[in-house]
Amino acid sequence: MRKINLLVAVLFVTGLSNLQAQERIPEVETLLEKMTLEEKIGQLNLLTPGGGVATGSVVSEDVEAKIKAGNVGGVFGVSSPERVRQAQDIALKNSRLKIPLLIGSDVIHGYKTTFPIPLGLSASWDMELIKETAQIAAKEATADGINWNFSPMVDISRDPRWGRVAEGAGEDPFLGSQIAKAMVEGYQGDNLANPETMISTVKHMALYGASEAGRDYNRVDMSRAKMFNEYLPPYKAAVDAGVASVMTSFNDIDGVPASGNKWLLTDVLRERWGFDGFVVSDYTSVNEMIAHGMGDLQAVSALAINAGLDMDMVGEGFLTTLKKSVDEGKVSEETITTAARRILEAKHKLGLFDDPYRYSDESRPETDILTEENRAKAREAATKSFVLLKKHNNTLPISKNAKIALIGPLANNKNNMLGTWAPTGDQQLSIPILEGFKNVAPNASITYAKGANISDDATFAKKVNVFGPRIEISEESPEQLLKEAMTVVNDADVVVAVVGEASEMSGEAASRTEISIPESQKKLIRELAASGKPVVLVLMSGRPLTIPEEMELPVSILQVWHPGVEAGNAVADVVFGDYNPSGKLTATWPVNVGQIPIYYGMRRTGRPAASEDFEKFKSNYLDAPNAPLLPFGYGLSYTEFEYSNVNVNNSTLAEGGSITISATVRNTGNYDGEEVVQLYTHDKVRSITPPMKELKGFEKIFLKKGESKTVTFEITTEDLKFYNNEEDFIFEPGEFEFFVGGSSDNEFTGSFTVK
Repeated sequence: MRKINLLVAVLFVTGLSNLQAQERIPEVETLLEKMTLEEKIGQLNLLTPGGGVATGSVVSEDVEAKIKAGNVGGVFGVSSPERVRQAQDIALKNSRLKIPLLIGSDVIHGYKTTFPIPLGLSASWDMELIKETAQIAAKEATADGINWNFSPMVDISRDPRWGRVAEGAGEDPFLGSQIAKAMVEGYQGDNLANPETMISTVKHMALYGASEAGRDYNRVDMSRAKMFNEYLPPYKAAVDAGVASVMTSFNDIDGVPASGNKWLLTDVLRERWGFDGFVVSDYTSVNEMIAHGMGDLQAVSALAINAGLDMDMVGEGFLTTLKKSVDEGKVSEETITTAARRILEAKHKLGLFDDPYRYSDESRPETDILTEENRAKAREAATKSFVLLKKHNNTLPISKNAKIALIGPLANNKNNMLGTWAPTGDQQLSIPILEGFKNVAPNASITYAKGANISDDATFAKKVNVFGPRIEISEESPEQLLKEAMTVVNDADVVVAVVGEASEMSGEAASRTEISIPESQKKLIRELAASGKPVVLVLMSGRPLTIPEEMELPVSILQVWHPGVEAGNAVADVVFGDYNPSGKLTATWPVNVGQIPIYYGMRRTGRPAASEDFEKFKSNYLDAPNAPLLPFGYGLSYTEFEYSNVNVNNSTLAEGGSITISATVRNTGNYDGEEVVQLYTHDKVRSITPPMKELKGFEKIFLKKGESKTVTFEITTEDLKFYNNEEDFIFEPGEFEFFVGGSSDNEFTGSFTVK
């Protein structure tokens, strides 16, 4: 049987290759026939002239001369219709074959209209909203000349020490896959020839979020079963959604760096998943395989092109070594032709051969970028991303007529509102919290005091401030800052403290071993909590934080991530009750870093802890509970929701059939509000150890106070499939438990049997 399946697979791949050959684009094939080997290699070269945010020390030299020589396929770090037109002019008026350029950029969470960081957006659990933010980003970026986006980042991460957790959708493969699909569809639309759409690049292929010790660019090592079941699904979802480009990751997989990993880039991505776009390396990741120990520049460049990498970002190993490798028989010209074809086909899909200047319309920036409508959507997206972590004494929402002490180093700070990886945004156009409070509650009496520095550690601040003054250490002493704040607090009805991380304390190359609120701010929070006044902590961060002390204090806590350009207005909307917070966590918050990695879908051990009470010879800690501080899917509201009538319509599910699981949700509180209704299942017995819980469905609903609604989820055997140790995607008969609730920490309430 195994041999027959292998034969079918070979025939399928052969048929797919033949189909692709039949569908080749005549204009591209004609152009390839005219190209020299050197010109084909030139199409595989991606450069940056500088001016953007580089993620490495290398900036390309002599870019203009290389474009004229036909040695460049694309550039990034170039924007505005005028500059893009100039770049295309160099290629079209000076190179022999006049091939237009791809113009790339990192448009991670909005272009000029900056939305919340991706981790924050994911907390909205609102796929239509997420898709809209990508559409707006594409419209703005293309108005500024960009036709290729290095987004979305879909890496699953279960280690909040890793700074780039801020750029992804959290820990869950099901939710991450839905978000990947929404973002690809938002960027690319239905037709890439539409000048308001752009090529989307799913990244980082693959497993980058599982770096050891939470340290960026570090090693990754995991089983194939874990890869396919837990880490690869969002990349595949993006491919299934038609993503046109894939970016490789910095880490190794099975000991081979991703940029040179043939199993990953050819066997899985192309042959198993049917990807027909082009693959680009991350910033100098081809060259970095030298440091991995894979050989010299010629060797690693040959390894990469033979593995299935099509485009070399910045490193220029392809440009400088591939011809020699062809001459020595280490790389075939056919391999280079195939890679060049993929780049040229992408340019054809964008319509660049019909009109190379379609992204150089100088009238568009004024009408399409940072419009009032776009800012309104950014404000909405921010409010829907906030997660209410704790309610205390009904302090929230606050009256718009209150006397408010607005305290904290992030309360009147434009430099940290946009969050990490917002290189195309303008910090000075952001709305800080103080301004937003005044806009939304003009009748409130608001007095501001800084209270503390984000951090008092000058060495730490220097590391964070590479891209600008995110941490500003006041000339006043910490004691003086605190004294000024407490003076303001004494005259207030309520205290709102805006605290947390600076934007660049998370993100790329921003790993932390200690992920609590900095001590400078913890001192402030303790004093505010001891004041006897009602206190609201507005917590800003790019990652889950360890806040067990703050959760025990008599304060309310609203997590707002880094909210984007409309930060202040959005925070004010929620604090003053114009919007009832509805966000839910998409990454587990640990009690302390010693629990990491911690996530809701962990597999049960042979000696599971029966409860949080310590029991010897069970899987427990001596000094901390097993349970997290805050679970995946958690989030409170100003109102309350009650779940009842959780039912399955049929206790048996057969292959090809379906069952429905339903629950009634009622708003029992005093405010209208939204709830994210979540369905989880557990396969009780299977051939490889099952996760304790798996998210299988969710729906965000709006309920007026007193209103109820029945939410229904359909389940088929396709939804219950998993990859076994032979990498077969299967379901197995047996009993499944389920529950429907408002977070992942509920108990199972029902079951069904798969035949």
